Amino acid sequence: MATTAFKRIDWASLDAAGRKAALARPRQRTEGRVTDVVREIFDDVQTRGGAAVADWAIKLDKAPPRRIAITPDVVAAARDALPPADTRCIRIAAENVRVFHQATRPEDTAFVETTPGVRSKLVWRPIGAAGLYVPGGSAPLFSSLLMLAIPAQVAGVRQRVAVTPPSKDGGVHPAMIIAAAEAELDALWLVGGAQAIAAMTFGATFDDGEIVACDKLFGPGNAYVAEAKKYASSLPGGPSVDMPAGPSELLVIADGSADPEIAAADLLSQAEHDADAQVILVCDSTATINAILEAVEEQLETLPRAEIARASLAEARIIKVSDTATACEVTNLYGPEHLAIQTEDAEALVASITAAGAVFVGRFAAETLGDYAAGPSHVLPTDGGARTLGGITTSSFMTTMSVQTVTEAGAAVLAPVAARLARLEGLEAHARAADLRSAV
Repeated sequence: MATTAFKRIDWASLDAAGRKAALARPRQRTEGRVTDVVREIFDDVQTRGGAAVADWAIKLDKAPPRRIAITPDVVAAARDALPPADTRCIRIAAENVRVFHQATRPEDTAFVETTPGVRSKLVWRPIGAAGLYVPGGSAPLFSSLLMLAIPAQVAGVRQRVAVTPPSKDGGVHPAMIIAAAEAELDALWLVGGAQAIAAMTFGATFDDGEIVACDKLFGPGNAYVAEAKKYASSLPGGPSVDMPAGPSELLVIADGSADPEIAAADLLSQAEHDADAQVILVCDSTATINAILEAVEEQLETLPRAEIARASLAEARIIKVSDTATACEVTNLYGPEHLAIQTEDAEALVASITAAGAVFVGRFAAETLGDYAAGPSHVLPTDGGARTLGGITTSSFMTTMSVQTVTEAGAAVLAPVAARLARLEGLEAHARAADLRSAV
């Protein structure tokens, strides 16, 4: 039996530098000219619009951009191409995502009176146009379409532009059509890579429709897509972006009560994503660590994507800690995309977690459930982004504005204060604008 390449680490024996190295992300295996290629594509699309997008799509994906209208006939054909159980499960997942995001949509606050006659509140507004990038690659990630398009819809976004790379035959998997229908999208664009991001940045017109310039870009992708989003947001007047979304990550906290078979299955569920994915086991029991490693080996033997999983496990870590409190400290330093807590006091430990994209509590809360059907979006920050960012929610597709109302009496009290502070900063025009309110 082959052995996995988990690196075993004793946390207590490490100094600060050693602990930083133990929690380092793997060096991503990307082509050296990514930045240059992305800028070339963007310059071309900015100059030639849809013609440039089409040329790059044909060159890189072997198919021109194509708009798939989500009509009743198109949806019916997609349903006919899938077993009824598949379409039923997509509908269940979509409904759960919608229910969760409707329940968690932020609401306008009540007015807060800070000074008599001076009231302020926050109001939420949807962004105008959201660009939704849905990865294709070796599998149609229709779940990502649900996790992006439905929260955007619940937020009230007027224009949702969904793009996804075409399949090898230039078409689209029927499950993607069904997901688009469940998300109530009007259309799905078959175009991927940096050229799709450029199209959503500048806008692009084609024979069968238009991709509008978007206010904000969402979704994970390969190195070219990630660099394209980063570059787009750096342009003057360019779109904002959601978060860093790199290779998948999972950290499992386990103790002696953990089920080794379940812990191993969770670790492998992320390791099979791709060779750059990273999994970390943090545990206070040597016996449990050994049992989980043995279960990993047993499950790998029959895993269809075992080769990919083994490549990922070359960057895996097993960190031995003294107790679960220390395990939480390690987790917060790492800031994982996904965190599974498989301990006797799993629910109690959540209070100690400050940095994780999504937390799965207890033996029955599989990360896979969150990936597909629990409700919260699975589009989450990676590379430590969870220390300052959250995953996709309806608020990701919205902005806040403060609204202030002031009575004459309120201005009489507050304007002299504001005027004095303005003059303290040397801003006389500011002060005079306040003086005029108190002099009425």
